[in-house]
Amino acid sequence: MQYDPIKRTLGNFFNQSPFLRKLFYSLLDLLLLRAWHIHLELRKWIKTAPANPKVLDAGMGFGQYTYFMAKNIKNAEILAVDVKEEQIADCRNFFQQINFKNVNFQIADLTKFNTPPQYDLVLCVDVMEHILEDVTVFKNYVASMNKGGMLLISTPSDQGGSDVHDDGESSFIEEHVRDGYNIKEIETKLLQSGFSKVEARYSYGSPGKIAWRLSMKYPILMLGVSKLFFVILPFYFLLVYPFAFLLNYLDTNTNHSTGTGLIVKAWK
Repeated sequence: MQYDPIKRTLGNFFNQSPFLRKLFYSLLDLLLLRAWHIHLELRKWIKTAPANPKVLDAGMGFGQYTYFMAKNIKNAEILAVDVKEEQIADCRNFFQQINFKNVNFQIADLTKFNTPPQYDLVLCVDVMEHILEDVTVFKNYVASMNKGGMLLISTPSDQGGSDVHDDGESSFIEEHVRDGYNIKEIETKLLQSGFSKVEARYSYGSPGKIAWRLSMKYPILMLGVSKLFFVILPFYFLLVYPFAFLLNYLDTNTNHSTGTGLIVKAWK
């Protein structure tokens, strides 16, 4: 399924006012299990963050994590980059409207993005599954980070990530260039790229798989059939969200022996 047109339709609706945009971010934070995992890891990092940290949101998409970090990381200077010009323009306009002065935006191809060492945190959510030249990107991150800086990645695993479970199946999200990382594969690639330490764990275990279907897969499939389902979705979520909320909580607070997602932390 082509996911980008659906994202664009949602973005156009919620971009009508800053209030709707903030509401959209709140809904994403509640619905998206990956947001639960990322917020958990960011809160851990914030406790030991250096004074006046510099942060790179690498592939910021809608900008929901940029917004979270701008609000929660004290004295942070954030650069949010994306390869899509429309995303950059859209986020820049919103952050100007709400008068957030600690965030800058830049169009960037991560395979070519390389700066002198300066970043204390690099966040990379739902990005690496879209980039074939992953090792090049990992090396660029290392080059751009301060010693001791942390890279935080969320990406599908090869244990059914992108909703691929058997040979011959294609990704539920057609924009993906890989169906998911093997946990040892991504650890090895990061170490070979220059990181000194890597920790990886599974997300989207048994509870998360069900939550993802309830809160993401089925609604997206409905919207792919007809935009009329926008009218039905609020009633759908009123019914299923209490179950999804519980499942998200269980997934975030459980160690999984396997899962369809990966949360990866790497330090320079």
